[in-house]
Amino acid sequence: MRILSFSAEGFRNLEQLQMSPHPDRNLICGNNAQGKTNLLEAIWSCTGCRSFRGAREKDFIGLKAQAMHLHLKFQDSRRVQEIRIHMARGEGKQKKILLNGVPLKGGSGLFSQFQCVVFSPDDRELIRSGPEKRRSFMDLCGSQLTPAMLGCLRRFDQLTAQRNAVLKQIQLGTAKKRDLADWDIQLASYGSLLTCLRYAYIRQLAAVCEQLYASVTDGREKLAVKYRSNLFRNSEIPEKPTKEMQQHYFEQLQKSADDDIRLGFTAKGAGRDDFSCKIGGLSVREFGSQGQQKSTALVLKLAQAAVFYDKKDETPVILLDDVMGELDTQRQRLVYDIVNDMQIFLTTPQPEAVGFSGTGNRYSMENGCLTEQNAEPEGA
Repeated sequence: MRILSFSAEGFRNLEQLQMSPHPDRNLICGNNAQGKTNLLEAIWSCTGCRSFRGAREKDFIGLKAQAMHLHLKFQDSRRVQEIRIHMARGEGKQKKILLNGVPLKGGSGLFSQFQCVVFSPDDRELIRSGPEKRRSFMDLCGSQLTPAMLGCLRRFDQLTAQRNAVLKQIQLGTAKKRDLADWDIQLASYGSLLTCLRYAYIRQLAAVCEQLYASVTDGREKLAVKYRSNLFRNSEIPEKPTKEMQQHYFEQLQKSADDDIRLGFTAKGAGRDDFSCKIGGLSVREFGSQGQQKSTALVLKLAQAAVFYDKKDETPVILLDDVMGELDTQRQRLVYDIVNDMQIFLTTPQPEAVGFSGTGNRYSMENGCLTEQNAEPEGA
C-alpha cells in the first residue's frame, strides 16, 4: 500500500499542504510545534479511526479556518483509490466522507480499505497504562486483519451500553432484575466471539514479539505476551465460540448481576479483558525498567506491522512520529529492517539522529507549510 498524493487544508495549522510522497521513505523535518505531527494525524484520519492523539474531531478544524479538507490517493495491491474528507464548523455539520466518489456514512468503510501503523512517543502508555489502552490496541490490530471483528466489537459495545442502562434503571426501581436476561444472552454470544478473535490475534502477535525482542536484546531477555480473559483460562478459549462457552459467559453475567446493579455497570466479561507483557516472568508494567518498557512498546508496534504484512499480503503505511531519535542504532536498524518494504513517513526535529538513508523525499515543515527540499536525502 502506497500513498500517491495527499493534500490538506484547514486541518489544524496545515495551510494548503500538497505532497506527492516517495513510495519508500519520506522525512519531514522541522522544529517542534510547526505541524509535523498534524500532518501524520491528517493522514491517519483517512483510516477512519479516531485520532492517535486522543483529539476530538471538532478540534481538527484550524483556529483560523471555517472548514477542513483532506484528499488522499493511494495504491493498494489491486487498484488506485481516492479518499476525500470534509468537515465545517457549525451546529449539525457532519463530517462528509467520499471513497472513490461514493459517500460513506461513517469511517468504517475507510478502515477496511486504507491501513496505517503509527508509532508515537505515547506508545509507552501501552505498557504503563491500564487495560483500556491495551484493549483498544488489540481491537484495532485485530480488526485490521479480520473486518468481522469490527462489527462484533461495535455490537458488543452497544449491548454493554444497553445492559448498563438497564442496571441503572433497576437502581431507580423502573426495571426488574429479570430484564437483564435478554441482554445477557446476546452479550454472551458477542462477548464469546470477541474473546476468541482477540485471543487468536494475540497468539499471532506474541510469536512475532518474542522474536523481535530477542533481536533487540541479542537473546539476553525473553518477552512473553499473553492474553488475559476476564472469564476464561487461555486453554479454554476455542478457535470459534461454542455453546458451552456462551453458556458459561451467560451464567457469569447472571451471577454478577447483584454486584453489577450495585455498581451500575457490567463488571464481568470481554469488556474487562487485557493482555500481559512479561520479561523473565515479571510484569514489564510493574517491574520493567524504562528501557524495557520502551523496547516492549516498540516491539508491539513492529509486530503489528509484521503480522499485518504476513497475513494480508499487503503493506500498511508506516507513520513514525518523532520516535527514531530516541532509539539507539541497534533499535533503529530493527525498525528499518521490519518496515523496509513499506512506505514510511518519518518526522523529526533532528534529521541527523534518525539514521535516514537511501532513496526518498525530504521535506521541511514550518508554520504549517510543507516544502520539499530534495528528492535524495543527505547520506543517500
